[in-house]
Amino acid sequence: MLRATLARGFDRSSLRTVLLLFFLALGIPTAILIYQAFDQLKWEAFHQHRLMAEELALRIDNRLVELIESEESHSFADYSFLVVAGDPEANFLQRSPLSSYPVDAPIPGLLAYFQVDARGGFSTPLLPRQSPDPRSYGIPAAEYAQRLALQQQLQQVLSRNRLVLARPDEQTTERRNASAKVSFDDRLVVAEAAEAMEAPADSDSEGQAAFDRLNESYANRNLGGNEQEVARLYGRVEDLLLDSSLAAQSRELARGRRQASAMEKPGGGQRSKRKELISVPEPTLQKKDMDKGEADVLSSVRVMTFESEIDPFDFALLDSGHFVLFRKVWRDGQRYIQGAVIEQQAFVQGLIANSFRSTGLAGMSDLIIAYRGNVVAAVRGQSGRNYLESSRELSGALLYRTRLSAPLADLELVFSITRLPTGPGGPLLGWISLILMLVLCGGVYLMYRLGLSQLELTRKQQDFVSAVSHELKTPLTSIRMYGEMLRAGWADEDKKQSYYEFIYQESERLSRLITNVLQLARLTRSDPQFDLKPVDLAELIDMVASKIASQIQGAGFVLEIDNGSIPGQTAVLVDTDSFTQVFINLVDNAIKFSAGAEKKLIELGARVTKDGTV
Repeated sequence: MLRATLARGFDRSSLRTVLLLFFLALGIPTAILIYQAFDQLKWEAFHQHRLMAEELALRIDNRLVELIESEESHSFADYSFLVVAGDPEANFLQRSPLSSYPVDAPIPGLLAYFQVDARGGFSTPLLPRQSPDPRSYGIPAAEYAQRLALQQQLQQVLSRNRLVLARPDEQTTERRNASAKVSFDDRLVVAEAAEAMEAPADSDSEGQAAFDRLNESYANRNLGGNEQEVARLYGRVEDLLLDSSLAAQSRELARGRRQASAMEKPGGGQRSKRKELISVPEPTLQKKDMDKGEADVLSSVRVMTFESEIDPFDFALLDSGHFVLFRKVWRDGQRYIQGAVIEQQAFVQGLIANSFRSTGLAGMSDLIIAYRGNVVAAVRGQSGRNYLESSRELSGALLYRTRLSAPLADLELVFSITRLPTGPGGPLLGWISLILMLVLCGGVYLMYRLGLSQLELTRKQQDFVSAVSHELKTPLTSIRMYGEMLRAGWADEDKKQSYYEFIYQESERLSRLITNVLQLARLTRSDPQFDLKPVDLAELIDMVASKIASQIQGAGFVLEIDNGSIPGQTAVLVDTDSFTQVFINLVDNAIKFSAGAEKKLIELGARVTKDGTV
C-alpha cells in the first residue's frame, strides 16, 4: 500500500494515514517507556515507604516488648499492698512499687493492677486486703477515697467482662463508700467500706476459668457488646478496600528482611516460665472493741517464704474494649492470676498513634490496628483526626502488614497508602513526558500542514500546466492555421493583411504567456527581485495604456483613460516592467471573461487619497 502510494503520489487521505501510522509508531513506544518509568518510580517509592513502615513497626514492637519485660520483672509479692524489704527475718515491710497513686506505670493507659486468688477472690495493690485503719499505712483521707474509687472501677471492669464475680451488694457498697469518704475518722465505717470491696471467695474459681477462656479463638468465642460495635464500625481487615498488588510484589523482597528483623527483636526469643523464691507478709488481725462496734486491727506480721512459678504474660481484648495483660502464677500448689487493665484508646494513642504521626508515613498513609483480624482502631495522620469514623474511609493500597511479638501477637499493624508520592524524579519525568508529547503532536501536525500545502501547490502547478498548455495551444493553432492558408495562397490581397494582423496578435499573446510562465518560475524559485524607481504617475498610466491599447482594440473593446484628476508631479515607486505585466494580465483576463458582454469597455485611471496613497 505504501509503495503504491509513493508511486502515484499522496493525496489528503493517504497523507493522514501515513502520518497517523508515523504518530502511532513513535507515540506507542514513547508511552510505554513513560509508563514503565512512572511504574518504576512508583515501585521505588512504594518499596521505600514499605521499608519505613517496617522500621516503624519494628520500633513500636521493640518498645512494647521492653514494656512487657519491665512488667514481667515484677515478682509475685509486688501485687500485694505490702512487700518484704531486705532480709525476710527483719520483718521490715514497705509498700509495693505497684501500689503508688496515681498509678505510675510505663504502659500508657494502664488503669490499675489486680490479682485473683485461687478461690476467685479479687484484690489490688492499691489497698490492703485486710481492713485496718488506712491511716496506719500513711494514706490521707482524700487519697484513700480516690484509691477506693479506682479499685471499684477496676473491679467493675473485670466483673462486667465476667473475669471476677460481681458483688451481690453493690448498692450497699456504694452507700458505704460514700460514708467512708465523709466520715473518715470513724474506724468502724472505714473498716466496713474496706470489707465491702473484697470480692467473695468462691470454691469453683469461676474468675480464673474466665481468664482461660480469653485465650480461645474468635471462632469459639461469642463477641461481646463492644467487640460487636467495633466489628460493625470497621469490620475485618480482609473486608477493607485495600489493593494488595504492590504489597504482593514487595513481599518476596522483604521476606528475608522480616526474618532478620524478627531475630533482632528483644522478644524474639522463646518465652518460658520462671521460678522465684518470694517472701510474703501475712498480717494477723484481731478484733478490738470500739464505741459502738468492732473493727479488725493489725496486731502482728508474719513473713512466709514460698517458691512460685510464673508464666509469661498473656494479652487479650475484653468485651468492654479494655485490654488486659495477665499472667498465671503457681504458689504453694494454688494458681493466682495477676495482671493489669489497660484503656484501649490511651494505649493505642500513646504507643502506636504518636509514633506513627511522628514519621513521614503520616502524610500519605493510614494505620489500622487489628485484633485477631478485627479492626479495633484506625489512625489517619494527615486529616488531623485521631480516629476514623467508618470502614468506608479505610481504602487505598496495602503498604505493609505485620503482627507484634508475643504476648501481643494477636495485635496487627496494617499500613495502607492513601497518597503515594512519585519520588524526586517524578516531576522531572512528568515535564519530560509533557514536552515529548507536545513535540510529537506538534511535529506531526506541522508535517500534516506542510504536506497539505505541498499537495495544494502540486495541484495548482498541475492546474497551471494544464491551463498554460491550453492557452499556448490556442494561439499556436491559430498561427499555424493562418500560416498554412497564406502558404497555400488561399487568401486574396484584402484578407492577407487581416491574416498578418491576426498572426501578429496571436504571437503577442503567446509572448505574454511565455513571459508569465517565466515570471512565475522566478517567483517560485526564490524571492522576487524588483527594480523600484520613482515614476511620474501620469507617465506610468500613458505607458501602460500604450502596452494594452492594441490588445484591447483587437478584441473589440474600448479603452478609456482618466488621468485628469491626478495632481501634477505625482511620483510613485514601482518596477515598470512588473507593473505593466500585471495590467497586461488583468486586461487579458477582462477580455477573455467578458467577450460576451453588451458593453465592451475597459477604464484605466488613478486617484490620490487624502493620506497621499495612490
